[in-house]
Amino acid sequence: MNSTTTIPTPAATRPDPERERLRRDATTIGLIGLAHGTSHFHHLLLPPLFPAFIRDFGLSYSELGLLVTVFFVISGVGQALSGFLVDRIGARPVLFGALVSFLLASLAGSLAQGYGGLMLAAALAGLGNAPFHPADFTILNRRVSPQRLGHAFSVHGISGNLGWALAPVFLIGLSGAFDSWRAAYLGSALVAVAVLAVLWLRRADLDDRASAAPTPAAPRPAGAPADEHPMAFLKLPSVWLCFSFFFWTTAALSAVQSFASPALNRMYGLPESLTAFVVTGYMLCGAVGMVIGGFLVARVERLERTIAAAMALAGLLLMLAGTGWLPGLAAAAAVALAGFGTGLAGPSRDMLIKRAAPPGATGRVYGTVYSGLDTGFALAAPVFGLLLDHHLDGAIFFGAAAAMVLGIVSASVVGRGLARR
Repeated sequence: MNSTTTIPTPAATRPDPERERLRRDATTIGLIGLAHGTSHFHHLLLPPLFPAFIRDFGLSYSELGLLVTVFFVISGVGQALSGFLVDRIGARPVLFGALVSFLLASLAGSLAQGYGGLMLAAALAGLGNAPFHPADFTILNRRVSPQRLGHAFSVHGISGNLGWALAPVFLIGLSGAFDSWRAAYLGSALVAVAVLAVLWLRRADLDDRASAAPTPAAPRPAGAPADEHPMAFLKLPSVWLCFSFFFWTTAALSAVQSFASPALNRMYGLPESLTAFVVTGYMLCGAVGMVIGGFLVARVERLERTIAAAMALAGLLLMLAGTGWLPGLAAAAAVALAGFGTGLAGPSRDMLIKRAAPPGATGRVYGTVYSGLDTGFALAAPVFGLLLDHHLDGAIFFGAAAAMVLGIVSASVVGRGLARR
């Protein structure tokens, strides 16, 4: 008698759903990290080459400062508006459009014949930067497994820091190698093309419309109607509290990025060749903090407490540097280590915003909230610059610490509101 025998499939050849899920999550996280690093790289498209513009075009520092203001004003307004576009047509095409805008900004810079050409480059770079946070976080929230979101936010923050760190080295190095700042911008254009090509080839891993990681719907805010107007989220106090959190924390970052080096030079007599590395140390310590913060997100329910503790640590270190009590090298180290606190708070901050966002408004909420980042950069720099002009060097660090305290207050109010909900 004939019989059919079924041979069991060896366990080693069976697909492992969890391993496949990990692979998909890691791919999406890596691609978004690459995109975000490119965004921060183009934050600094113009400033590293300011000395060359002064030499070739005879520009003043106030004129160059206006280029930065144009970048952040366009980015801030565009960020708030692009959130609506992300929710309407999806994050992926918006992300591709942003990278094309970075390409055009680099080409405009390479062809600039004067102030007008540089202004065009600044405007295009600001336009390209605008959609990144709503697009990035929409893709991460919809495609990455909930248990890995903390790590996704951590990688997102680290990649931004690395983009900031790479831009000056790349642009100044390429400009020196070819004895032409125009060559540096052609190089940055190639960076945009390369990143765009990578994301296009792996575009299936960025499709936020075909969510690979379905998650339970977020609870609707108390009192919210079933069918909300697209602008209804603007009535939520949590949205504006998150906006204010970004404004204050970015004001503190602006103080450190732009003015910590000259302030330390004046207060402690440290050489500029040393103080210039304080910002790099701040960013690297921030990256370490973000790695640890990614693990904390999955283990801590009251995220605002993590944010408060981390930023209080950062504020304390900055105040110590501002007192003038420390030895010079210790003060520089304190400022750099403050970056660890802000980095530690980063993933918890992004998860807190996710929890505060009403259902179906992820892009709009992230766009509005993250426009606080651009507003903080645009408004804080002149204030801290005025303090430095009046030789109030210690006020740079005390002001940054005060801004962090106000950020803690905003995050705490949001966290308490979510706990009550």
